[in-house]
Amino acid sequence: MPFRFVHTADLHLDSPLRSLALRNEELAGIVRGATRNALVRIVDLCIAEAVDALLIAGDLYDGNQTSMNTALFLAGELRRLDEAGIRTFIIRGNHDAQSQVTRELTLPPSVHVFPGRGKPVLAKTLENGRTVHIHGMSFAEPHAPESLLPHFHLPVADAINIGMLHTSLAGSAGHDPYAPCSVADLERHGFDYWALGHVHQRQVHSVKPSIVMPGMPQGRDINEAGVKGITLVTIDDDGAVTLEERPVGAAVFERVSIDLTGAADWRDMLEAVGRHLGLLRKGLPEADLILRITLTGTTPLSWRLRRDFDLLQGELANIAAGFGRCWVEKVETLFAGCSKQAMRIAADPIGELTALVENEVLSAFAFRADMRAVAEELLPHLPAELRHLLAADEAMLDDLVENAALSGSADVLSHLHGRSAVEGVD
Repeated sequence: MPFRFVHTADLHLDSPLRSLALRNEELAGIVRGATRNALVRIVDLCIAEAVDALLIAGDLYDGNQTSMNTALFLAGELRRLDEAGIRTFIIRGNHDAQSQVTRELTLPPSVHVFPGRGKPVLAKTLENGRTVHIHGMSFAEPHAPESLLPHFHLPVADAINIGMLHTSLAGSAGHDPYAPCSVADLERHGFDYWALGHVHQRQVHSVKPSIVMPGMPQGRDINEAGVKGITLVTIDDDGAVTLEERPVGAAVFERVSIDLTGAADWRDMLEAVGRHLGLLRKGLPEADLILRITLTGTTPLSWRLRRDFDLLQGELANIAAGFGRCWVEKVETLFAGCSKQAMRIAADPIGELTALVENEVLSAFAFRADMRAVAEELLPHLPAELRHLLAADEAMLDDLVENAALSGSADVLSHLHGRSAVEGVD
């Protein structure tokens, strides 16, 4: 019989809500419970697949905000695995290091939490007599600027060796450096499988040996969009490794871009949105869908979509609700170019104003300098992580100013165009 296990990481149980979904009470409840539901699904999968073990490669919790209630929930799920004869192996990540409740909680006897200098643990003896050993190392502090790899034991001879490590590897955008090392370093260490954690996007870095970052099993906001899951691993007696990705996320955040080119009226727009969301729901029939919709393209409706934005939001929310368990978190429009085209159809005062704004105002050095000064004045008042996201360098700040100018001018002109249409100017 092979050794089969589920590899996951970065659950961030009961992570505080960070989504615009906070404005919707029902949706806030779904997002709030999503990480717990993901763990329940992981345990269900382990039991259904009759695996030998669950490996959790760090960040079960979300820092010092963890409550004893969260820890008790975790213990209850691990008890289900214990009762099914499934062992659990855990290493602490940078967020777990900040939590005190993990040290106070009594876990089932089948759960092994690796200490800072853990010895390899015998996980199973295969039918051919070959043994499987799991190596893991937790870190007691939220920061690990140096590689932990030199502290790992060498592979057990004539055995299958699995390593568990919470690491940023050589670095990843949006993630702080943590126990850095290279893929080549891991390959040279001689283990058959590396169960990694810390980076929230799934990636198989190497096949032989298998070096896997499973990604987080549940996204928490639109910046963690897409279907999330775990890795189901089978290691045969001869050491051959088979990887399967299995979705477990209870709620799925998705960015949806819908091209409205050719939509001549409001009904055309609604039908285009309905078709797109219908296909999306068909592809993800089991998940709660949380959508950020961006409308793009060239359409004479662009000025009206900007002017009647509150109506647009309501219409799209109703369409999404019609597909069941589907919510719109935010609506965005990218119609700057097509708004100008629509407003030039007639030679009217609004068209002249549009040309003036485009050719004289937006391109003026003084205007851009004033806009940049406003942005520089506002940025220090934002949270550090948001400042980095919006303007990490000079080029990003320039892009931010330009996009704000284009979007803002398009909004103003669309409202003027709508008013002139009502008054019969065009």
